[in-house]
Amino acid sequence: MQTIPSLVALAELTGQEIAVSDWALIDQDRINRFAAATGDQQWIHLDSERCRQEPGVGSTIAHGFLTLSLISTFMQESIDIGGIRMALNYGLNKVRFPMPVPAGSRVRARFTLLSLEATADSVQAAWQAVIETDGESKPACVAELLVRYYLADA
Repeated sequence: MQTIPSLVALAELTGQEIAVSDWALIDQDRINRFAAATGDQQWIHLDSERCRQEPGVGSTIAHGFLTLSLISTFMQESIDIGGIRMALNYGLNKVRFPMPVPAGSRVRARFTLLSLEATADSVQAAWQAVIETDGESKPACVAELLVRYYLADA
């Protein structure tokens, strides 16, 4: 856990990698539960036998949106900013999935602060989140995440 005492201290870290999360296992059970929750039942996520038979596939893979959805959890587990009453996901500017995540893989996130700016009632941060897969050189997901921070004394 990277502890940052305040948004002022965070601003001084603009352009730097702030934290790296712990690894999380993306097993077939997690993929199946995500498919059930979202209704995305595409065979490449669920049909292990077909994946073994299809040229160039080999195994089932995590949904890109499953990989993306882990960013919030990874951030909560790896960055603590003092003086914040609430942090809200404000959206994404750009998301790419350069590499699939095979079932049974471990992934983690690297967070770099891109910018920090005041809004009418909060401070908005733009973060680059890079999800990497253990043993792979290419990232599984690269996203620009917007988070709004609301101060404790506001």
